[in-house]
Amino acid sequence: MKQKEPIPVTVLTGFLGAGKTTLLNHLLTQNHGYHCAIIINEFGEVSIDHQLIVGADEEILELNNGCLCCRVRKDLIQSLGDLFKKQKRFDYVLVETTGLAHPGPVAQTFFLPELTKVLRLDAIVTVADARHLENELAQAPEASTQIAFADVILLNKTDLVLPADLSRVEGRIRNMNSLARIHRAQRAQIDVERILDIKARDLNAPFELPAAGEQDEDQHGEHEHERDEHEHHGRAQHRHYHDEKVRSLSIVEDRPLDLKRTEAWISELIGSLSPTIYRCKGILFIQGQPKRVVFQGVQMMFDATPERFWEPHENRQSRMVFIGKELDEAKIRAGFESCLAT
Repeated sequence: MKQKEPIPVTVLTGFLGAGKTTLLNHLLTQNHGYHCAIIINEFGEVSIDHQLIVGADEEILELNNGCLCCRVRKDLIQSLGDLFKKQKRFDYVLVETTGLAHPGPVAQTFFLPELTKVLRLDAIVTVADARHLENELAQAPEASTQIAFADVILLNKTDLVLPADLSRVEGRIRNMNSLARIHRAQRAQIDVERILDIKARDLNAPFELPAAGEQDEDQHGEHEHERDEHEHHGRAQHRHYHDEKVRSLSIVEDRPLDLKRTEAWISELIGSLSPTIYRCKGILFIQGQPKRVVFQGVQMMFDATPERFWEPHENRQSRMVFIGKELDEAKIRAGFESCLAT
């Protein structure tokens, strides 16, 4: 009997008033073909359009497009387990977090052994208010972590800010999270295929460091936030916003790495710096290994595997991105240098 594929999960997060509820209602009215189970904290906190509701009990609302809206009772794991026990028909899960929630524990939930066989984290989508984000970053640490953990950032309410201000806000976002895809939006309107089932958390998902001058396909205008490149061995540094505690650090290296040293370094890194490293992702060029080694981690959770063979004319290099709070850049770079094969 063929085992069923794990059901994809998208986590929706964003600071208070950013437009998360508007996005959720937008998703519920689209013809995306999924029977979604939507996990929320309280029915009263997320205003589901009452015209969509066709049935309800204490814990589950049934919607007219075949979706379910489920309230978290004690914790997320129990709520997910209850969904399967009730044998409700669904093939996608949306988890809506509160505006003050830290996405880290939610993301780590889907790495637990009891859930990985039936559910897979597809992406974390953060809705950001283009007009108020900078103020939120200054006053609330939750806003920074929501940006840092995101795979997709929906920069909402772009019609309420001037182009120069929008470019500056995008620059700060990119400095904090160079892995995320940024989509501009008004009233949280976005094509469903840009945020559902995008496989952003798959180990084999495409991984490219943004090149100078690159911008997302739905954005226009000049960006001021691209990286400066060092000529020496291709290493890259970001232009930093000096008041930013949460930021990205990228490393690009053409020289091969020693496998044992690299394994020891990553283990030490996870053990000593995991509270400050929110996410990491990359490709490793290991000496003597004919395949690219891909990896990603969420704080204490880490996964790595050999992927495809290097192409004959492919530029073999290691590429890594770390996203975190007050990253010890000197320690990370020195540790990486110690992994170079001699």
